[in-house]
Amino acid sequence: MPVTEFPLTLLCHPATPAPVVRSVEARAERTASGDLALAYRLRGDMVRLRIPPPATPGRADGLWEHSCFEAFIGIAGEPAYLEFNFSPSGEWASYAFNAYRQPAAEAASRPAPWLTARLSAGRLELEVLIAAAALPAKAAAATLQVGLAAVVEATDVVDGSHSYWALHHPASLPDFHHRDGFRLELAPAGDSA
Repeated sequence: MPVTEFPLTLLCHPATPAPVVRSVEARAERTASGDLALAYRLRGDMVRLRIPPPATPGRADGLWEHSCFEAFIGIAGEPAYLEFNFSPSGEWASYAFNAYRQPAAEAASRPAPWLTARLSAGRLELEVLIAAAALPAKAAAATLQVGLAAVVEATDVVDGSHSYWALHHPASLPDFHHRDGFRLELAPAGDSA
């Protein structure tokens, strides 16, 4: 069922203006089963944006080089975090880090997220479900700190083809890995506090 409410607004980094994008909005919530449900909505001049066409769903690297949506997920008080990239093509990627930009060896592959994309005149929407088993090991009982982001690639702009969107930009250059950008806190499933 399509998401209708997008209570979170992603901000364009001031160093990467995006005249062909009107807005990027998002939604994030933990389900009763501990999964993480995300939704993104990009509004803009779709003719002037490079939106990856549908492809065979699966893991792919380098998605951040083109239009994609991202989620950075850590546990409050711990330096380790995960990065997820979601392409409108249906492709995805996940990476683990021990601390800021320090890759971790992944012992086992994570379950694939479920993605669905809808492109219409002036709007792109992407819904994602990340299984609880793909989240950090202690996630079920912990508060998650989440950074939601997007990379938007334009076809015909003069000042650079990519714009970078996030809930918060803590640095002078775009840096989604910066922990101060993980501004959204999600309590454990079933925790009403």
